[in-house]
Amino acid sequence: VQLQASGGGLVQTGGSLRLSCAASGRTLSSYVMGWFRQAPGKEREFVTRITWRGGSTYYADSVKGRFTISRDNAKNTVYLQMNSLKPEDTAVYYCAAAPWGMGLFSDAIEYAYWGQGTQVTVSS
Repeated sequence: VQLQASGGGLVQTGGSLRLSCAASGRTLSSYVMGWFRQAPGKEREFVTRITWRGGSTYYADSVKGRFTISRDNAKNTVYLQMNSLKPEDTAVYYCAAAPWGMGLFSDAIEYAYWGQGTQVTVSS
């Protein structure tokens, strides 16, 4: 599975961005797609994930109510709509894919495939 993330940029506090993650190389119907982020000097942290088949979602508390993950089956693409952005959302955002199984899929170690990351910077 190859993942290509895009859509990052510079935005002011309160603004919005939509990240995209285009997947190729394998049918994703049995996969879980996740977004993680890593700020300078910090560990990579879970943001959200979606099951490709049923569309079940799960969010980190820090983004709940502000971020929305979705998928487009026809385009093999996962999106992350980020609203009401805060300076603390500044990070490199990574999309990832994991074969479906039991669990919340909120741990990076559960994911086998990773995109290259896209920078999101929120200015105050």
